[in-house]
Amino acid sequence: MDIGVINPLRNGGKCFDHVSQFGLNVCQLSIWNSEGLTQELAEVVKRESEAAGVRICAVWAGWPGPAKWNFTEGPVTLGLVPPQYREERMKALKTEADFAQMLGVPAIITHCGFIPENLTDPEYPVVVALIREIATYCQERGLGFWFETGQETPVTLLRTIDEIGTDNLGINLDPANLILYGKGNPIDSLEVFGQYVRNIHVKDGLYPTDGMKLGREVAVGEGKVEFPRFLQRLKEIGYDGELVIEREISGEQQIKDIRKTVDDLRRWLA
Repeated sequence: MDIGVINPLRNGGKCFDHVSQFGLNVCQLSIWNSEGLTQELAEVVKRESEAAGVRICAVWAGWPGPAKWNFTEGPVTLGLVPPQYREERMKALKTEADFAQMLGVPAIITHCGFIPENLTDPEYPVVVALIREIATYCQERGLGFWFETGQETPVTLLRTIDEIGTDNLGINLDPANLILYGKGNPIDSLEVFGQYVRNIHVKDGLYPTDGMKLGREVAVGEGKVEFPRFLQRLKEIGYDGELVIEREISGEQQIKDIRKTVDDLRRWLA
């Protein structure tokens, strides 16, 4: 399992110093602005990544409009679920898929939002159809479409994958998100959808203790993921993909925490 880090697209594509400073050679390229994703920019990104010796294992594809990462506003702002944002977000995801194809990376990853848990919810088949459309768009371009875990239970995500039915679907398992949203235990989740896991976010967190607020992200090793056990279970199911570190703070503490996580991962994997 190769260790990598989330790497935002910035500085006109000259952005791989963020990866190299940790002695790593893998990243997910995070893109939240779909404007300006030209062939020329793709050539710069490819040239810069090759010069730095960094492999882009996937594009993390964001979308326009508000994003409230909580229980109260999240269901009406995140992903493809809110009707008022669907059209512009589908357009953005398709543009980012085109860019991923230009880069020659295997897949795009995104949060689809609070996919309805209730099969009888009239919005459930609508959301499934939207995700099928973007998944098919990716498939036609030789790309995978990978769900990032978070706003849905493992069984809901499994059901959605089954309903969509394309053969390019996968999961970017963020174990901390399952905990932060109170949606499941990440080790147990592998019993439900382990066969679809294509990438891992290395992030940690605590369960919610207030029904109105998400749990709290913490440094890897300080939360409830239990990474040594989690990594062992990944090995047992045959996972050999990337372990991509994501620390959702900024500044010097983020750098410090990522460095420690790289060291911890190497120790745990050994």
